[in-house]
Amino acid sequence: MIAMTLAAGAGHAVNPLDGAARDQVLKAVIEHLEADYVDPESGSRAARQLRADQAAGRFQHLDDGESFAAALSTRLQALTDDGHLNVEYSRQPISAESDNDQDYNEAQMQRWYGAQINYGVNRVERLEDNLGYFDLRVFPPLAMGGETIAAAMTVLADMDGLVIDLRENGGGIGDTADLISNYLFDAGRQPLTGVYDRPSDTLTQRYTLPYVPGKRFGASKPVYVLISSKTFSAAEALTYNLQALGRATIIGEVSGGGAHPFEYLPVHQHFVLWSVTARSVNPITGSNWQSTGVKPDIAVPAADALRVAQDAFRARGSERKPGPD
Repeated sequence: MIAMTLAAGAGHAVNPLDGAARDQVLKAVIEHLEADYVDPESGSRAARQLRADQAAGRFQHLDDGESFAAALSTRLQALTDDGHLNVEYSRQPISAESDNDQDYNEAQMQRWYGAQINYGVNRVERLEDNLGYFDLRVFPPLAMGGETIAAAMTVLADMDGLVIDLRENGGGIGDTADLISNYLFDAGRQPLTGVYDRPSDTLTQRYTLPYVPGKRFGASKPVYVLISSKTFSAAEALTYNLQALGRATIIGEVSGGGAHPFEYLPVHQHFVLWSVTARSVNPITGSNWQSTGVKPDIAVPAADALRVAQDAFRARGSERKPGPD
């Protein structure tokens, strides 16, 4: 899922925070690390260090919610090397009656993936040489942006090649990354990255589907995926899947390295933990891109990636053209 910041509300007033609230949040975070964090060894080590930090008063001077959440998140990520492990502060109270405040979550989904950003679809274009170009900035929930994504892929279906630009894409919903993969193959079943969940000790495998809305781009034409150090999470999942299947040429910089899905877990009426209980598992590589990032097939500065993709596509076309008699 994409990296997010919870709605802060209006104004710039300091958000006072007392010791009891700090202790409640730290207790919940430590319990998550020990009981549910996807990497038990790393979680136990981080929990021990947070207890030591708490005893040493590391966070005691932080008396506003936003500063405390930022400092705790920085510490968690330093201890685990997990960009998805985060604590967020909300000035607006979060429901204390449910671990999954549906109205709250829906508001966040609208804010980050909604119509005001066209569900992440920034550009759909036909470039020179009938090369399709798809600039996608987030992966929205299917129920929200699936029709827009399907429309974009249908427009691109008859191009002779396709560039998927994920250089500014911080992630989002994995189902939508899988939807895009479906368009890039024929109707056969292809294995995609699944998810291992620690609390239930289960692995859910994923595959391409036999049906897509609209037209397929298909399996025979070239695909180029552009990535940068900003490319993260679900954007990396799409890239990693296509690379593992040999379906796309990856161009640009090593991506951010976030392969652990997360869910929002309220731990206080003003704080939410990004609960990381699962990890991505690709059936072809047996691994994922956590911490390492996706390594491009052609490593170039991100700013040059589109030009390099166009050059590669033209070179491919030139190779196919017959010479003079």
